[in-house]
Amino acid sequence: MRKSVVAIVGRPNVGKSTIFNRLVGERISIVEDIPGVTRDRIYSQAEWLNREFNLIDTGGIEAGDEPLLVQMRQQAEIAIDEADVIIFLVNGKEGITGADEEVAKLLFKSNKPIVLGVNKIDNPEMQETIYEYYSLGFGEPFPISGAHGLGLGDLLDEVIRHFPPEEEPEDDDETIYFSVIGRPNVGKSSLVNALLNEDRVIVSNMEGTTRDAVDTPFTRDGQDYVIIDTAGMRKRGKVYETTEKYSVLRTLKAIERADVALVLIDAETGIIEQDKRVAGYAHEEGRAVVIVVNKWDTVESDQKAMQKFEEDIRTQFQFLDYAPIVFLSAETKKRLHTLLPVVKMVSENHAKRIPTNLLNDVIMDAIAVNPTPTFKGKRLKVLYATQVSVKPPSFVIFVNDPELMHFSYKRFLENKIREAIDYTGTPINIFVRRRQ
Repeated sequence: MRKSVVAIVGRPNVGKSTIFNRLVGERISIVEDIPGVTRDRIYSQAEWLNREFNLIDTGGIEAGDEPLLVQMRQQAEIAIDEADVIIFLVNGKEGITGADEEVAKLLFKSNKPIVLGVNKIDNPEMQETIYEYYSLGFGEPFPISGAHGLGLGDLLDEVIRHFPPEEEPEDDDETIYFSVIGRPNVGKSSLVNALLNEDRVIVSNMEGTTRDAVDTPFTRDGQDYVIIDTAGMRKRGKVYETTEKYSVLRTLKAIERADVALVLIDAETGIIEQDKRVAGYAHEEGRAVVIVVNKWDTVESDQKAMQKFEEDIRTQFQFLDYAPIVFLSAETKKRLHTLLPVVKMVSENHAKRIPTNLLNDVIMDAIAVNPTPTFKGKRLKVLYATQVSVKPPSFVIFVNDPELMHFSYKRFLENKIREAIDYTGTPINIFVRRRQ
């Protein structure tokens, strides 16, 4: 399900980054520290009252080579184009400025829900000053303090009130949705075109729920697929064709709706840091992953070269040790036929359920091989385990004391589950709980 997008917009020096960092520090679901995965500071994933959303910061609007108004307008248009809800931030210590009014004019045209936050209201005596902000025309202004964290709850309550209703997942749909992700110029468009040109059973083109993406359904060997094409995500205007940092958000939108993410790597240029960052988004979202090495026809493509490249991938992408690797050329369609069977296989593993008795047999056999650890004279006791969800497969292990479960032993149990059950291509989650 696609997460809603919230953008923080305003002129310079109103505290956008302070508010962003405050929300990140207090309301963000922290992801585990995975080697090789870095996060862009322009966005983060936030949660309020059990509603997750993507938060983007349009900070950094400073006077430079271009006039300030031009930069301010560009940032506001970016937020308007991407966001479902916009937080319009003003400085409560300075009153309404001409720059605030310029931003307000742009936001009026958006037809998006606007929540007005009056920042830097650091003490109750300043509450009286917020009434002038009604004149901006966005309804009730919310007094907040980014420095002290005051009023943010009321602000976020209003933000999520504008979110669309949560959608129920369609469990009966056997169609496999996959997205093609990667840094610029790795051949995303070429791969999509190659897949569609080779298969003539294209049903139709339809608008995706993600803005600026096109979902393309097709059928191969009786299996229905839908490509969520991030390569086709282009802005309607000329707002920021070259602003690559915002492509992160468009990639996230596609990943959220996919079952499988194809992470493309350019065989000519090899692995770079941005490849790991893009792959990290899919891993953190819990999607099945296939690593696709494109342009394999342009390099020395013998078996030894393939083995060496695969070793480099395993070294660089240790957090994706479960992901299969496919070598191909979208341009020449060499080895292209090997891709979709792998996509189908990892999608099935991503949705796989195993019986509780089988899971517990695997866990008990693992403990027999490697007994549970002790800490300060107390031994971890594993009582039983059960699978609680799929996409990705998630398990709860009930124990006498969760603090006795060292991360290395949890990883050992995960490896034993993978040895017994084919979970190639999908991450799996293991949660440790105390038995009530």
